[in-house]
Amino acid sequence: MSSITTEPVTTKRQQNEFVEFPWELYRDDPNWIPPLRQNLKELVNFAPHPFYARNKVQCFLARRAGQVVGRIAAILNVGHNERYDEKRGFWGFFESIDNTEVSGALFDAVKTWFAEQGIHKMRGPANPSLNHEVGTLIEGFNSPPAFMMTYNPPYYEKLITDYGNEKTQDMYAFWGHINMLEGLDPKLKFIVDEAKSRFNLKLRRMDRKRFKEDVYTFLDNYNRSLVGTWGFVPIDMAEVDKMAEDLKHLLVPELTSVCEVDGKVIGSMFGMLDYNPRIKKIDGKLFPFGFMRLLWNKKAIKNMRLISTNVVPEYQRWGIGLVILERLVPDIKKWGVQEVEFSWVLESNHLSRASLERGGAKKSKTYRMFDYAPAEAAGDSTT
Repeated sequence: MSSITTEPVTTKRQQNEFVEFPWELYRDDPNWIPPLRQNLKELVNFAPHPFYARNKVQCFLARRAGQVVGRIAAILNVGHNERYDEKRGFWGFFESIDNTEVSGALFDAVKTWFAEQGIHKMRGPANPSLNHEVGTLIEGFNSPPAFMMTYNPPYYEKLITDYGNEKTQDMYAFWGHINMLEGLDPKLKFIVDEAKSRFNLKLRRMDRKRFKEDVYTFLDNYNRSLVGTWGFVPIDMAEVDKMAEDLKHLLVPELTSVCEVDGKVIGSMFGMLDYNPRIKKIDGKLFPFGFMRLLWNKKAIKNMRLISTNVVPEYQRWGIGLVILERLVPDIKKWGVQEVEFSWVLESNHLSRASLERGGAKKSKTYRMFDYAPAEAAGDSTT
C-alpha cells in the first residue's frame, strides 16, 4: 500500500502549504530564487487574477506521513482549446522531492481531474500559460535563473518522463556580454542597413509621458506578432490591464524600443532588469518594505533580460528585429548593463536562434515542455 496520499487544495491552510513548500524543498540550493508570494497566489487563483475569468485551476498536494512532499496544479486553458480545436489540459507549479511515487501520484491526480471533464491529453509545465513562466529546466543548472524564468532541480526531467510525458518543444536562453556588440557580424549590419533603407522606420523608446499607453502598445504588438507561434494564445484585455498594472513599476523606458511605420507600431522590444537577486534578499515578500527594496536605485542593477522582440507578420523576415535591437544598444551601454539574457527562444524559431548565434550569444539554458497522451487519445488533433 502506498504511503503517498494526494489531496485537492480547498482550505486556506492547504493554500499556505502549497505556496510555502518550495522554501523547504530548495532550502540548500543557492541558485533557487523564491517566487513573489503575492504573484504566486494570483497565478494559482488563491487571489483574484483575470486569467481565471474563463479558465479553471485545481491545485493538489502530496503527503507522506502527514508532511507535504509535492504539489501540482491542473489548469484548464479554455482559450488554448478553442484556438487549437482540441481537448488538452495543462499542468504547472510542479514541485516534488526526488521520488517517482510522489511525482506519479501528483500526475495521477491531475490526469483524473481532467478525465472527469473528458480530457485525456496533457501538456506542461505552464505557470499557468505560455504568456507566463513555462518549461522545466533541463540544462544550465550552474547559475540562478533570470527574472521571470523557471528553475528546478536536475532530477525533475526524470520524474516527468518516467510518468510517460514526452518532449514536445524546447525553449532556450542565450547569454550575451555587452563587449560582443563590438565584434558584430558584418552581415547583420548589412541586414540592418537594408531594412532601414527599404522602410520609413521611426524608432523610439517608451515614452514616460504616456507610459501606460505604451505598455498597452507593447502588449497589443505582442498579440499581433505571435499569431503563428507554437502554442500561442493571445492575452485578453483583462489580462492586458493586469500586466500593464504589474509592469508599470518594473519596466524602464531606457531598456525598451518601439518601431513605427507611418505612425503605426510594427515592432517592439523590451528588456527587464534582473530583479532576481533583490527578490532573493526580500525572500519573495513585497510587504511591508520589500516593494521599496525591490525598486530602490534601479540604476545599480547591471544585468538584464531581453524578454520579447515582436514584429507583426507582414514585416517579419526583413531584419526589423535587428533594427529594434540596434536602437536599444546605446541606452544599454549608457545604463551600464554588462550581461544580457535573451529568453526564451523557441527551438522551432530558427530565425531568432540563428541571429543570436551569429551575433555571438551563447546558449546558456534549455527549458522543456512535455506532452502526455494515452494511446486512445494520440490520434486527436494537436498543436
